Amino acid sequence: MNPRASAARLKRPANVSIRSDLLEKARQHEINLSRALEERLDELIRQKERDAWLERNRAAIEAYNERVEREGVFSDGLRTF
Repeated sequence: MNPRASAARLKRPANVSIRSDLLEKARQHEINLSRALEERLDELIRQKERDAWLERNRAAIEAYNERVEREGVFSDGLRTF
């Protein structure tokens, strides 16, 4: 395994505070808090990174779309559908 990948997967303790009713329901449903937090954080981080990528590349995407609108794409005359 890549040493960097394994280092990124190391677990570290973190203190979090959550509403007591949520904690009780999570326990009732046997939800692993650490796993649930990691999964949700991963989703939130991926979404933020997607949004940032789109913002950084917005001008290039718009320019490309305008060019395609104006000139079409190379396969326009080849498509049979």
